Amino acid sequence: MTDFLIFYVRTFAVALPLMALAIMMIGANRANLTGRQTGAVIAISAFLFGSWFAIVVPQSEANVLNVPPTLQDPPVVLGFLLGGAILIWALAWLVPLGRRITMATPLSAIAAFQIPRIMGGVFLIGWLSGSIPAEFALPAGLGDIWAGIAGWQASKALAAGAPNARKLLMRANIIGIVDFIFAVALGIMTSEGFAHLLSQDAPNIINDHPLALFPAFFVPIFLGFHFISISKMRAERSDSLTATRSQPV
Repeated sequence: MTDFLIFYVRTFAVALPLMALAIMMIGANRANLTGRQTGAVIAISAFLFGSWFAIVVPQSEANVLNVPPTLQDPPVVLGFLLGGAILIWALAWLVPLGRRITMATPLSAIAAFQIPRIMGGVFLIGWLSGSIPAEFALPAGLGDIWAGIAGWQASKALAAGAPNARKLLMRANIIGIVDFIFAVALGIMTSEGFAHLLSQDAPNIINDHPLALFPAFFVPIFLGFHFISISKMRAERSDSLTATRSQPV
């Protein structure tokens, strides 16, 4: 099982950043960036993804990403999770060039990034093999699959210009974020640490290597794209309202 999980994690560790870079290239092209600007954006983004992975893997192998034994100990894994998500959002929204690319990127492409969330279905495989407790595997695994399907539905509706497309996108964002909240909470409660309340006879391995890459590497990327999606939706809605009010009566 461990060899399979390592292969599985490594595969998505390459696939997800590549998908993110492809979406950025779509936005860069639509924003009419020069070849030099596009190259710089892709190179910097690839470097950041690669550096982040290179930092996280040794922490995972050294069991630094486990749930802290007491509340006084620093929650390193949450630092990677929240810090990574905020960093991705900030680079895409607060940096002028990043925001230019984001605003030019179709919401359908941004929503499509959540489709690979079905990768969380591996938790169900872990449960069936007896490696991951049901208290975590069922809600987290099924929640990720639901989030991936919701992302696909929203992306498809946005690409087709469906009247309910934005409602489906907001629904996908809510499902995805709530899924993460429950997964983090249940991950803490089923793992050895300060709040080990469930599955005490067979603790969770979600914070062990290589599954620790989920909360420390994969989740921050998905969550960052949720934040980007919400920010872009709000900005477009604000621009639409402003344009409507400025029209002569």
